[in-house]
Amino acid sequence: MKKLLLSFILGISITTAYSQDQATTLKKDSTMVKDTVKTKAEPFAFGDFTWLNGNDRRHKALLDTKYFTGRFLLDFNYTASNNNPIDHTVVGSTALARDHEFEISTVAFGGDFHYDNVRASVLTQFGTRATVVPRNDFSVTRGQYDLATAYRYLSEANAGYHFNVLHGINVDAGIFMSYVGLFSYYNAENWAYQPSFTSDNTPWFFNGIRVQIFVSDKLKIEPWLINGWQSYGMFNSQPGIGGQILWRPVEWFQALTNTYYGADTQDKPGRKRFHSDNSIELRYFKGEDKGSFVNSAAFSITGDIGFEKGDGVNGFHADPVKGPAQYFASGMIYHRMVMAKGHLGWTVGGGVINNPGRYLVLYPTGDANPIPAINTGATGSHPFTANPGDQFHGYDYSTTIDLMPNDYLTFRLEVVHRHASVPYFAGHGGVTSPDGYNTTPVPSDFTPDLVPSETRFIGALLVRF
Repeated sequence: MKKLLLSFILGISITTAYSQDQATTLKKDSTMVKDTVKTKAEPFAFGDFTWLNGNDRRHKALLDTKYFTGRFLLDFNYTASNNNPIDHTVVGSTALARDHEFEISTVAFGGDFHYDNVRASVLTQFGTRATVVPRNDFSVTRGQYDLATAYRYLSEANAGYHFNVLHGINVDAGIFMSYVGLFSYYNAENWAYQPSFTSDNTPWFFNGIRVQIFVSDKLKIEPWLINGWQSYGMFNSQPGIGGQILWRPVEWFQALTNTYYGADTQDKPGRKRFHSDNSIELRYFKGEDKGSFVNSAAFSITGDIGFEKGDGVNGFHADPVKGPAQYFASGMIYHRMVMAKGHLGWTVGGGVINNPGRYLVLYPTGDANPIPAINTGATGSHPFTANPGDQFHGYDYSTTIDLMPNDYLTFRLEVVHRHASVPYFAGHGGVTSPDGYNTTPVPSDFTPDLVPSETRFIGALLVRF
């Protein structure tokens, strides 16, 4: 553990899984550099990075003024599982909530304020994601006041100050995107709609303080001091620490790495969590001929490794005294082609996961929920277990077609197949009650219908201004 802490302090690991917040070429993190440091190159402005997975694909912000750059996002979908659950509930996803229904996943509006060296960002979060994402944060059950309700309608809310040092240093406090897992929290910025296990089972947000250090116009180093692993509150007395390194030496290549270290298990302060997330993205073809049907081709590779150790679990190796192995190992790879003068996109990809102990697996809801409800204290009658040593292996693959009339609108069609080593996804009987309604009493002989695989068809309309 001392070696682990030493390596973290010396390097803040090499980790990050990018977010629209940091790597975009639009005016946000580097606004003050542009306005006040005329002699320094603006970070990441030397090339066009709209091709990246997890990045803003707009070339220009429409809602832009001297003091405020506005943002608006709408994510509307219709999704259908081959299992056709009677309660219309999607299990194991943060991008989706309802099955065989029209769904507004996200409505977000706000933007970025900038005056002199003061900066602030606020973005709302309405739609099903305001319930789907906070449901996975159990730190809110500690103490009084309802943190889930207080924060659920904010996806980003932070403010800070820009220092004219190097190519810029930003110090911000509040809720910000985590960047872990490559995929952006906003689907309009991603190559696919349903993230692979690597992204969907790692954080979308952090609550705390970040420092963005732009060492050059090609390199950013960003330490974090946060409450915990995608948690509004703190599970124990120790805050989480982590960081990101983002490197873009040329327009056609990006390397990202994130690291996290914290204690995120209730009543287990001695159980420490370490996680390392690493990605590369490479555009290997760019059509220079204006008559070329294929405009660009690129791929992304992501690998994550992590573990928990102490208070009954023992990292990568089981021990008869210290406890069973409890770790996370996953990877994903995606390939993207953009064609027809940027109006057509095609993505194929997928990934794998191995998570003994299931400590990062998204829990099923309803009668399969293993976590006590905030108000009633009750768990599901047949909870999905997440005990030390419980095994979970999974894989997924998908293909996605995008029709993009312009930079601000995407029509998306996707087919994704997901499989787990244990019954996990909602089957036809659902996870709620015999008739699928949560107002129906659950009889003692009812068992949530969990199955090991599903094939899902997704249609989405994505708008970003």
